[in-house]
Amino acid sequence: MEAAERGELSRAPQSNFGKQEEEVYEADDDGHKIPLLPSFFHGNREACTSMSKHSFDVEENLHKSSKEKNPRQRLASLDVFRGLTIAVMILVDDGGGAWPSINHSPWHGVTLADYVMPFFLFIVGMSLVLAFKNTRNRLDAFQKAGLRALKLFTLGVFLQGGYVHGRDNLNFGVDMRHLRIMGILQRISIGYLLVACCEILSKVTQVSRKKSSSLEVDTVRSMVMYPWQWACVLALTSVYLLILYGLRVPDWHFMPVVSKELTSAMESTVTRIKCGVRGDLGPACNAVGFLDRTLMGINHLYINPVYRRTKECSTNSPDYGPLPVDAPAWCSAPFDPEGLVSSLMASISCFIGAHYGHALLHFKNHERLLYEWIASGILLKLLGLLIEWLGMPANKPLYTISYVCVTGGVAGLVFSAIYVLVDVWNYRKPFLLLEWMGMNALLIFVLAAIEVFPALVQGFYWSSPQYNLVSLVEQKKLSKCLNLLKQ
Repeated sequence: MEAAERGELSRAPQSNFGKQEEEVYEADDDGHKIPLLPSFFHGNREACTSMSKHSFDVEENLHKSSKEKNPRQRLASLDVFRGLTIAVMILVDDGGGAWPSINHSPWHGVTLADYVMPFFLFIVGMSLVLAFKNTRNRLDAFQKAGLRALKLFTLGVFLQGGYVHGRDNLNFGVDMRHLRIMGILQRISIGYLLVACCEILSKVTQVSRKKSSSLEVDTVRSMVMYPWQWACVLALTSVYLLILYGLRVPDWHFMPVVSKELTSAMESTVTRIKCGVRGDLGPACNAVGFLDRTLMGINHLYINPVYRRTKECSTNSPDYGPLPVDAPAWCSAPFDPEGLVSSLMASISCFIGAHYGHALLHFKNHERLLYEWIASGILLKLLGLLIEWLGMPANKPLYTISYVCVTGGVAGLVFSAIYVLVDVWNYRKPFLLLEWMGMNALLIFVLAAIEVFPALVQGFYWSSPQYNLVSLVEQKKLSKCLNLLKQ
């Protein structure tokens, strides 16, 4: 006891079950014995320290080498889904002129082309969750997210701001007074930044991801674990509804810009549009367009909006065509389908994808995971149809809530089907091309945006350059080509 009070080392008696290594104890202030090291380390703590340090270094080196040999695995089904979306985008961009039924809806309604943007945003949200699941340094993560969003936005302005004039015009350059600010990549960059910030701020993402993954997580708990995401969705939805139905749209004016597709005798004079209303969802007097004109300037909006294919604005509706005689003045007004206000609402499509990503992290069983995904997809689809029935139509240019829910639900169901085929049943070979396209999606998007694909195809023609495959599809010259072949 005296030795214990002095803090000296004492030896424990040997066990009756056979000879064992002698253990060394140290007495604490209360006289309790604290086990330290086996006896063969007694008197040689430096050797123990150096040995444990060497063991730690070896373990760390093995961990690093295993990471180098086994790089982070990609989710094959997500790559296939991304590749499928890219393929549909190319189809509707190059074939929409020939088949208006797959082209963007002129205003209200949803067609095949209208699913492309929500699918992209869904994929971005899901990819973000997987990318930030092991974040350690918040500041570094914020910097990376901000830089990536800035790169996407800048690239989008270059591709869709007017610098590239298309395959029929090899000139380049844009008048900065008419530079289009928003576009597809710009919208994606906004959604990316909002979801990335919420993921980084989330306590689960930063601190207790590993702890939570070892616990049983039900549907409610998996949603409660991400308060920043749900708060942001609620805030965006509330602000959007206040703007859409509460903001009064005054009368406004513009200088008509007639595109090549429109044959009109309109002079370049100031045209005035009478509004003075709230809650209008038409092309002329909606609050989304009003705020875009106010914040960005009417000269920086898209000059060939989809509503020019409506019956009021086109004699060839649902395709582009000459203005009818009694066409309203707003038919020649610019409107950006990827505007700033609608892009904030479009970010919710990103959050839907993030929700699916969270389920992937927490539900390890395929059946439980698919139940969560399919149920979410069906509920979103039904909610969108209900909101549409209550009076808010599905509209891509305005990016209404009903449109978000309908397209988000379909995106979840389509991805669930691909996940079953590719990752559960392991049918990857039939989808290798789509998987490759998904892994190189940004490159393919850039080539499609500057119309490299149709430019290459239309280089092969028959008799005259105007009789090529692209013009045959887009301008419906099949009969002329057949007559030419008969001659």
